[in-house]
Amino acid sequence: MEQHNFLFQAMVYLASAVLFVPVAKRLGLGSVLGYLIAGVVIGPFVLGFIGHEGEDVMHYAEFGVVMMLFVIGLELEPELLWKLRKSIMGLGSLQVVLSALIIGGIVYAFGSGWKEALALGLILAMSSTAIVMQSLREKGLMKTAAGQSAFSVLLFQDIAVIPILAIFPLLVSYAVTTKEAADKGPVTWVDGQPAWIHTLIVLASVVAIIVVGRLLLRPLLRMVAKTGIREVFTASALLIVIGIASLMTMVGLSPALGAFLAGVVLANSEYRHELESDIEPFKGLLLGLFFIAVGASIDFQLIAAQPWRVLGWVGLLIALKTGVLLWLGKTFRMSAEQNFIFSFSLSQVGEFAFVLLSFSLQEGILSQETVSFYVAVVAISMGLTPLVMLLNEKWILPHVGTDSIERRPDDEIHEKNPVIIAGFGHFGSTVGRFLRANNVAATYLDV
Repeated sequence: MEQHNFLFQAMVYLASAVLFVPVAKRLGLGSVLGYLIAGVVIGPFVLGFIGHEGEDVMHYAEFGVVMMLFVIGLELEPELLWKLRKSIMGLGSLQVVLSALIIGGIVYAFGSGWKEALALGLILAMSSTAIVMQSLREKGLMKTAAGQSAFSVLLFQDIAVIPILAIFPLLVSYAVTTKEAADKGPVTWVDGQPAWIHTLIVLASVVAIIVVGRLLLRPLLRMVAKTGIREVFTASALLIVIGIASLMTMVGLSPALGAFLAGVVLANSEYRHELESDIEPFKGLLLGLFFIAVGASIDFQLIAAQPWRVLGWVGLLIALKTGVLLWLGKTFRMSAEQNFIFSFSLSQVGEFAFVLLSFSLQEGILSQETVSFYVAVVAISMGLTPLVMLLNEKWILPHVGTDSIERRPDDEIHEKNPVIIAGFGHFGSTVGRFLRANNVAATYLDV
């Protein structure tokens, strides 16, 4: 079979996931590391099933991140955002600012210009929403103090990408060549526009998402739901995500941010759970594809050419970010074990770095050589994240009090009802009201 045939490529990706992910899970490494290892093995530097066309796959695979942020937005009711406001604005903003200043200062000390140093500081301050959320969810840590704090920091970082993209055009250091201009991709609505018009278009797009989400999407979903055809509702969910992603791309912003905003707008919709269940399978597959593409994109030739420089930067970034996060966790009065989980989970550089590095190259902020080097650094730091979290779990947490915590006795429940409702959230309360209306007694459990 022709190696570049679409069906052959699809078979390779699926087979690698089926082979490596269960093995990684069995070894206690987590599914994310399994996907990354699969990408390395089938990539151009090991078996070679996937060549440089893997870079094109990355563009499609990033849509998994878009869907993940849409689902996160669906789970974010305004009350939860208000509850986390101190963590988001305090912990999140301090993490980005301090990490960017320290990393940028080191880059500047190594001889780079201040514009390049500032750009790299902001890029490398980001952490991986995809890897961290997936890993914490698999370990059942999302409801802990560490999980909630990590979520708050990631949420602020995702939002911070908007102003970062806005200030990057002011940091131009290199003349963009004809080839780089050709590689820039499709022309957007803001290309060639003055800064104030660019800002107005971006703000108008954000307002349009909020208004359309509140006034048009809910009646549309209600109309589609009345047809009773499940696949049409699934198509509607995909249309919402793809449409918003396209709009954000045309105004020069990250599609993931638009999808997140749409999810928040629909968080109180009566169709929230159905939207989430319809998107979930696509999100899972595309996220897996994204991790495989990250593994395949690691440039081992560049690493072999300057291994100590690459690995030195990876180690330095992980150590710096972990140190900043540990200090912030202590400042915000997190317990030692929760602080270690929080800090080690966010120690890598995230997937938005690929977007920002590409944007920096297109705008003439960073050179091709610099971008290639830091793409390898980012990919390796992401690949090491599951191992870093495993190291923390096996070697550090046992010495900071995790094992000494006594298990609280189970609650005694003296009721004997025919129905037990575990979890009294939006869905549980709806079922409870239905049961009470029909004179059916139930026992309700919640944290």
